[in-house]
Amino acid sequence: MSAAGTGNTVGTLSLRPLDPLKDAELLHSWVTHPKAAFWMMQEAKLQDVEREYMAITANEHHHAYLGFHDGRPAFLMEKYDPRYIELVGLYEPEPGDVGMHFLVAPTDRPVHGFTRAVITAVMDELFADPRTRRVVVEPDVSNKAVHALNEAVGFVPAREIDKPEKRALLSFCTREQFLATRGVSL
Repeated sequence: MSAAGTGNTVGTLSLRPLDPLKDAELLHSWVTHPKAAFWMMQEAKLQDVEREYMAITANEHHHAYLGFHDGRPAFLMEKYDPRYIELVGLYEPEPGDVGMHFLVAPTDRPVHGFTRAVITAVMDELFADPRTRRVVVEPDVSNKAVHALNEAVGFVPAREIDKPEKRALLSFCTREQFLATRGVSL
């Protein structure tokens, strides 16, 4: 996978497909960290993380990527087809819909603007596929920080939905909405 979001002020961001066995220990440290509470894996054991990401990489409708900041692991991105994963029966998918999750690694030395740069790079990557017309997210309704980030890159909340694990804010971002946040029009 090619570099993503290299035109930002925080450094070079890139992605590669996740290796569930090789990357499990790193991911385990991220998803069980208190800052990752909304990832809902706080009590996960290493084997749980391996099993979860092996299932994702084996699923043709769900993909996980490890993100790098200047060559060092720094974030996780998942993309999924909402017709088959996460949102089945919770909304009417449209052609070109792609679901997304992202997680920024916990750090003792936060970089101003880094999380915004990550979500922008993730959106760049998703919209690099010409088949992607709209990105769909379903964060926890109480995750105000991610709602603000989503809005900053063009997401518009549609409604609250009940998922088995949480009450979520279903939101959408079209290519045009995303580009408008970057001062680009089609």
